[in-house]
Amino acid sequence: MNLFSDESSHQQTDPSPAKRRGPDWLTIGGVWFIVFILVWAYAGRSTSSPLLSPSAEPRPITDRGDLNRDELSNIDVFREASPSVAYVTTSELQRTLFGMNVYEIPLGTGSGFIYDKQGHIVTNYHVIKDGALLRVRLSDHSEWEARLVGAEPDKDIAVLKIEAPADLLHPISVGQSANLLVGQKVLAIGNPFGWDQTLTTGVVSALGREIQSLTGRKIRDVIQTDAAINPGNSGGPLLDSAGRLIGVNTQISSPTGGSVGIGFAVPVDTVNEIVPDLIRYGHVKRVGIGVQLALDTNIRRFGLPGPLIEHVMPGKGAEKAGLRGTMIDARGYVRQLGDVIVKINGLRVENQIKLKDALDGKKAGDKVLVTYVRDESVLEATVELNVLR
Repeated sequence: MNLFSDESSHQQTDPSPAKRRGPDWLTIGGVWFIVFILVWAYAGRSTSSPLLSPSAEPRPITDRGDLNRDELSNIDVFREASPSVAYVTTSELQRTLFGMNVYEIPLGTGSGFIYDKQGHIVTNYHVIKDGALLRVRLSDHSEWEARLVGAEPDKDIAVLKIEAPADLLHPISVGQSANLLVGQKVLAIGNPFGWDQTLTTGVVSALGREIQSLTGRKIRDVIQTDAAINPGNSGGPLLDSAGRLIGVNTQISSPTGGSVGIGFAVPVDTVNEIVPDLIRYGHVKRVGIGVQLALDTNIRRFGLPGPLIEHVMPGKGAEKAGLRGTMIDARGYVRQLGDVIVKINGLRVENQIKLKDALDGKKAGDKVLVTYVRDESVLEATVELNVLR
């Protein structure tokens, strides 16, 4: 009995490990929470006081003084010219698979400028060439549907028309490009990356540059500038320091697609020459020597040194000068090759594009010296130019 009683008493006073109580986690958590609050409070007192200043106030403003002459000039030009600058957007219509719905798909954006009070807008041809729907947003943010009046892809110029009220139309001031000088100040206003009414400034970096149009023909006497021109500036105006139009921004030279200080503008003298034709006729009145040329593939086929005359137009300059076309018999075989043009005013012409370039800037009634090959003989003739269309 004593042994049983002793054993029972031992079990009650000395419990086994399996029945021993564990740590009081609630108490421990409370202790750590109190420690955290104390540390945070101490850290706040020790670090916030030196860094925060409840008495901080705005700095006094330093008087700037007057703007310099160059800044005032930039501001004046922008204020005067920006109402003439437009934002051009293009889109196309696409139908769903079964043709139940039509969606408008944006294609691109560019710039342009108001040419006259009749609502004609000048821009680059490459800005609008793929667009079925054309819209123009003016400086007051009013938006107008536009239609294509005419285009000259060889010069990358197009004319649109909007039916906006005359009081919203502020035609741009037109200057000259023939008397530009390298180093003179220029300003470009446009919509780079869709940001409208953006001004950049620079100088005329070079004159007399040549760039290639979408048709492969050269655009001559192009203005090179270091004024920042980016995608979206195309079609916008390049201005002189008097705010006059001297060119239409058209291309940049950049491996990344962004402005690197080499931009090009079609000279205003070219624009002023072709835009009236586009407004009157929808195309540029071309002049030529009065011949129809064979396809350039014939140059390679027959091993010719230049464009082959296929047909001489009756009554035009070439016929009067004695040039000869190609003779083809009833079966379609060539009996006699026509004259092959090799030079215009001493300028070598290897194909039709070169020949057109040689006549660039000429007018009806002008005369050119045509060098041509006939039966292995090199001959020359003075030919009067005529309007061909």
